[in-house]
Amino acid sequence: MSIPSLHRRHFLTAGSLAVASAALAPALFGQTAAPKAIVTPPEGRRILLSCKLGMIANKVGDKTLTIVERLQMARDAGFDGVDFDEAGGFTVEQARAAVQESGVFCHNAINHAHWSVRLTDPNAETRAQARANMDHCLRVAHAIGGSGILIVVGQASDGPTEEIEERCRQEIMKSIPLAASLGQPILFENVWNKMMYDHDQGPEQSADRFIKFVDSFNSPWVGMYYDLGNHWKYGQPGDWIRAFGRRAVKLDVKGFSRKKNEFTEITGPDDDVPWDQIRKALAEVGFTGWATAEVGGGDVKRLTQVREQMQKAFGV
Repeated sequence: MSIPSLHRRHFLTAGSLAVASAALAPALFGQTAAPKAIVTPPEGRRILLSCKLGMIANKVGDKTLTIVERLQMARDAGFDGVDFDEAGGFTVEQARAAVQESGVFCHNAINHAHWSVRLTDPNAETRAQARANMDHCLRVAHAIGGSGILIVVGQASDGPTEEIEERCRQEIMKSIPLAASLGQPILFENVWNKMMYDHDQGPEQSADRFIKFVDSFNSPWVGMYYDLGNHWKYGQPGDWIRAFGRRAVKLDVKGFSRKKNEFTEITGPDDDVPWDQIRKALAEVGFTGWATAEVGGGDVKRLTQVREQMQKAFGV
């Protein structure tokens, strides 16, 4: 047999095998139809705007909405995506299916049980459950195509400062390998839990204690989900953004009035959050990523109003 003939036979045989393999692939991988398209967020945007899933109405009139319909309401209101902050109520498969069917990108996962089932709890079994909840969020975030989870690390009432910080640190460290394997950073929200700041002290506090806690992990899989409104009462958000730098991976957004000591509409008449200073600081540190509203929500009209307020706040 000539060399050219051998090459031709080999080519035809290989081609036949390739066609057969392509035909068998769906069966081999348990697929009866082509997989659904991957849901992606807009590209080329420095700051992407989202709302919490919990802000989206469960009902319109007498109709109870499905999770898919609720996600689509956020899209209809003009948001770039949604923070899946009801992760504890869904399986990994349900969350993935909801994102695929709705076509709405979800960038994050949260389980609000972290307020009651805490990583700082003196009971070891409770801490183990808190970590299991956190791990579930990591898996949900990965399944929906997200880029992190938000957690509240605990509550100061659970014990002495150094003791409770070490408790939650040890639990979080156990989950860092899972976070790394799934590509999902664990992000701490600054909340009024009396940890990492002085709750009853003056307004010009620094972010140093938050930074010290984040840096104690020495891991790229740990950072901040910095809530701009929560700690305007205690410190200058522009200074905190500069201090956090790369540690601030995502932002929560709400209005707050120092004068009235209460939360307000974002950029509303009573909101004295220094948004101009925030914009300047974000530009200086080169922030890119998600900014998520955490305010009262409702129907598409209300969600649209919130999105417009956020656009005004960030100048986008």
